Amino acid sequence: MYRKYVKRFLDIICAFLALIVFSWLYIIIAVLVRVKLGSPVIFKQKRPGKGEKIFELCKFRSMTNERDEKGNLLPDSDRLPKFGKILRATSLDELPEAWNILKGDMSVVGPRPWAVSYLKYFTPEEHRRHEVRPGLTGLAQVNGRTASDWDERLKYDIDYVDNVTFISDCKIIILTVKKVFAHEGIVGAEEQGNFYDYREKQWESGIVPKPEE
Repeated sequence: MYRKYVKRFLDIICAFLALIVFSWLYIIIAVLVRVKLGSPVIFKQKRPGKGEKIFELCKFRSMTNERDEKGNLLPDSDRLPKFGKILRATSLDELPEAWNILKGDMSVVGPRPWAVSYLKYFTPEEHRRHEVRPGLTGLAQVNGRTASDWDERLKYDIDYVDNVTFISDCKIIILTVKKVFAHEGIVGAEEQGNFYDYREKQWESGIVPKPEE
């Protein structure tokens, strides 16, 4: 009952209230992003949602468009200024995802939407993380965030899919707020690495069987 009907209703209410109550914050961040990082203010990227349907995830941009003398974008680490790091550390860059929640692309709580390119690297069991809408936060985020390894995060995602309840969602939201304010469980993209590199090494070592082409 909760998973099928109530959860979506609460998502709509929460997203609508967030957009209204924090409209002043959206405006302030949008202005700062435009001044410090450039335009467009909103960064959009395709991500897989429920049933692996592709949607456009909305975030405040956190990196500049700085390029080298040949016109190529500089590495992410060189384009991520202090202001961008603050946005990511406080998760303020994710505020526009309230719009994704309102549209039905996402939920307040659920597995985080990963890159579309990662889909072909999932095992059949890991694909189950897309049986529910992806979330603004999730069970993996309150159990290490990006500091957990990829297998741990996937395990937490599947655990969440198998145990969606109102109580568990409330606990995850409360723990998320604590994590954000404590700035816990965050590592840089370079230290975290890419899932496809991680999974290809597992294929080579035989830890995880490579799916048939």
